[in-house]
Amino acid sequence: MIYHIIAIAIVMVWGGTFVNTKKLAEAGLNPESIFLLRFGIAYISIWFISPLKLFCRNWRDELWMFLLGIFGGSFFFFIQNYAIDVGRVTDVSFIVCTTPLVTVLLAILIYKSVKGSWLLFIGSFIALFGVGVVVYNGQFVLNIDPLGHLLALAASVSWAIYSLILKKITCRYSPIFVTRKIFFYGIITILPVFIVHPWNFPLSGFLDAQVWGNCVFLGFVASFLCFFGWNWVIEKLGALKASNYLYLNPVTTMLASLLFLDEPITVISFIGSLLILTGVFIANKSKTV
Repeated sequence: MIYHIIAIAIVMVWGGTFVNTKKLAEAGLNPESIFLLRFGIAYISIWFISPLKLFCRNWRDELWMFLLGIFGGSFFFFIQNYAIDVGRVTDVSFIVCTTPLVTVLLAILIYKSVKGSWLLFIGSFIALFGVGVVVYNGQFVLNIDPLGHLLALAASVSWAIYSLILKKITCRYSPIFVTRKIFFYGIITILPVFIVHPWNFPLSGFLDAQVWGNCVFLGFVASFLCFFGWNWVIEKLGALKASNYLYLNPVTTMLASLLFLDEPITVISFIGSLLILTGVFIANKSKTV
């Protein structure tokens, strides 16, 4: 039960980061700068509890860590942040929330041992429908945005790949070590982007409490603490069961919007939240691992 509670807490934090990211973007930070600050703070923080060991036992495992840094780090956050920048936040959050379903489909295609049960699919679709209800809040508008939608879908696939690779590697290394390697390779693989888009945010901007406050939250809480906790949860619950909790993201986004953006919660939002919780409960009753 403790792992399920931790998974819910982490996803609730991650659901609120859409607001933090939007605030930093409005302050003038571009997507790659937000990511670099986020993972930079997390990487410095994790060294206080991480073992001094620098490399994996062999080059194959080091390559897996490199891929984790890309699919769960630089590539995922870069394209998700750009999707938020060029598209509608509601569309992006909905598409990114298809990650659990994408993870299930990829796992079934890749691993012969994984077989999706009816409970898993029924629960996933109920939760996904609930996400749609919360995100669009009864005011569905068909707004075709090919670039934003494609970036959001790519982010969903990226996190699904990350989850499946993570399950493969966490059985051989501690969650702390794996998390530190993800931060490191995430930072290394985002640096080439600055050749094309150089850093342009003035250092004086960090004197603004809103800027450094959101950076610290994204780096220390949403990255350092939550990535470490999520890697631990994946090891204990498995990629498919843990990923189903990502459907809860819009619930936190809804609450954060109420608190920080003064957006009211409607009856439709409550109905959608109930559908999400029901779907997650059904999906986690399945035997799939």
